[in-house]
Amino acid sequence: MSPLADDAIIVAGGGVIGLACALECRLRGFRVALVEKGRCGGQASGAAAGMLAPFSENGEQPDAFYLFCRDSLDMYEAWLQRLGEWSRIDAEWVRCGSLNVVWHEADIQPMLNRMAWQRAAGAKVEWADAAAVRRMEPSLAPDVVGALYYPDEAHLYAPAYVRALEEACRRSGVAIYEGIDDWTVKEWRQGVALQGNGLPELRGERLVVCTGAWSAAWQERFGIRLPVYPIRGQICAFPSAFGEVRHMVFTSQGYAVGKRNGSLVCGASEDAAGFDASVTDRGISRLMRWSRRLIPALRDRDVQLAWAGLRPATQDGCPLLGPIAGAERIVCAFGHYRNGILLSPATARAVGDWAEGREPASYLKSFDPMRFTAEYAD
Repeated sequence: MSPLADDAIIVAGGGVIGLACALECRLRGFRVALVEKGRCGGQASGAAAGMLAPFSENGEQPDAFYLFCRDSLDMYEAWLQRLGEWSRIDAEWVRCGSLNVVWHEADIQPMLNRMAWQRAAGAKVEWADAAAVRRMEPSLAPDVVGALYYPDEAHLYAPAYVRALEEACRRSGVAIYEGIDDWTVKEWRQGVALQGNGLPELRGERLVVCTGAWSAAWQERFGIRLPVYPIRGQICAFPSAFGEVRHMVFTSQGYAVGKRNGSLVCGASEDAAGFDASVTDRGISRLMRWSRRLIPALRDRDVQLAWAGLRPATQDGCPLLGPIAGAERIVCAFGHYRNGILLSPATARAVGDWAEGREPASYLKSFDPMRFTAEYAD
């Protein structure tokens, strides 16, 4: 791509959201440049457990965020097929379904209430009593009293997915610039010009900001309030033959998901630690305790790997997604918190629609990036 391509799309940020948006725009015919301060997928994206679980992880009400997550799951099979055609990399997608287990009889009715509204909202979900849970998932502790079963939920291997997105971007013609810092943006009301340390000036029709937990740094440049902050998520993995744990398993304490590489991923311990992505004994110890209670066979196994990533949390728990009012050439796409991988196809579709001048799904108005700006102005 020429650094003076005025009709291009410039994507700031090379995580899963930035890569997905860049690929979607490129496949719609735009010239695309992606700029990343470090390396693509080097932050939260590659550290994620890769769960595609909108019903398990968003179980409060059928609001706009729930619809967004559900729609993105519905896109995934076709999205991964197209991604594989371009990248030739297997993202290790497994549609195993999930079990949301409970330990106490008092917790059954709230789960049945959730099942009722989710069924009304179109979800496939069943209640499994204690005997059914033991048949479906023999690895679990015998004192589990029941579970919600979601047959359509799935997972993938996050590092492979990020590699596939990056490779597909490169093969399709996205110009990727890594290791670029000290970004400056100018002329963004008439067009967009972005420069960085060692980068020739890039000009484009639109700038798509996909900078995850670091996105609050744009507040001064754009003059709006962007309440995004990092939450450290710590994860550990036990050795486990693929299929030993047949489903993704969720509890009130966390989750466990078996991967094809012979590991059982257990997460996540969350805390506010700024931009510190180090692993702590306290966080991993908590994961070890509850996962060994859930899956007794783990009591005789040591943790083989532990890691952490920084999730981009927001003030209201929802992403900031859409053009900036008065500066529609700037499109925000960040703040996806725990659901960046799940939401990458639907986010990319929305950004592609905005790039083409189309109106995306109406519920996306709930994620308007200007929704906090009145407080900022005060």
